[in-house]
Amino acid sequence: MRRPRTAPSAVLIGVLALSGCGLAPSFSSKPTEACPSAVILRPLANTAVFGPATERRPDNVAFYGLLSEADLKCEYTGDAVRMLLDVVVVGERGPAAKADSVDFQYFVAVTGPDQSILGKKPLPVRIVFDTPQKRAGVTDHIEETIPLGGRKGADLNVVVGFQQSPEVVDFYKRFRGR
Repeated sequence: MRRPRTAPSAVLIGVLALSGCGLAPSFSSKPTEACPSAVILRPLANTAVFGPATERRPDNVAFYGLLSEADLKCEYTGDAVRMLLDVVVVGERGPAAKADSVDFQYFVAVTGPDQSILGKKPLPVRIVFDTPQKRAGVTDHIEETIPLGGRKGADLNVVVGFQQSPEVVDFYKRFRGR
């Protein structure tokens, strides 16, 4: 289940620095069990949506996207963990922006202690801008129950990143830091 919530503009300015945090359980039914850690994958924390020009340069970026924060809480029930994840997604208008909204796609994956992917889910998110707002964002709320299969929850990781197209990967290789 997902519920997007609009993040206030003043808060967005403060959360533009990349961060990922795994929190100790604040309401776990097993006080000795720690939550899995939540991490935003640094190479996949930024994305770009291009304007109509064919060249993929900074002056042709319609919108930039930033995964700003991931906050994870969990509850243990039997041999499963119910994860409550809030992901802050920020959009910024680029020089080629013509629209007042942008759609991004990011993913949430659960990995085991050996970094093998146990499950991955793509998630769409829409950010709407008020005119003439340069930045806007949402907090995307995700709730999932993950069977542990005898594993400890603390042995798992929750990783978050933008789903990147080859053209976005090439753009960031050529134009680091915008």
